Amino acid sequence: MATMRQKEAARRNLEKARQARRDRARGKRVPRRSQGMTTAEENRLADREFAFLEQRKEPLTDGAHVRNAVARFDQVEGVTDAERDRAWKRIQAASRRFDVELSERSWRELFEGGKAKKR
Repeated sequence: MATMRQKEAARRNLEKARQARRDRARGKRVPRRSQGMTTAEENRLADREFAFLEQRKEPLTDGAHVRNAVARFDQVEGVTDAERDRAWKRIQAASRRFDVELSERSWRELFEGGKAKKR
């Protein structure tokens, strides 16, 4: 259950979001707080810009997204080992392109130890 403090913070955040939406609707330029992609921007990406092409999962557009793709690699469900192999190759290529150092040599290393298990 949420505490009163959490509920008050959520109310303040909702009011800030509503105010920003109103300001944008009136033509004011209100900067976004996050530097992530919007859903519309992600929908405009070509399939080849994702680690998992058919599922359009894990965009590889910059270094932060490459690091995120590695961190969430074991959370992608419904893909075969062959698809994971192809996705890992795309992640490795993107890591070289955006100068991101990978400590793992294979995606299978991500499943060793910890809670993640290869399905």
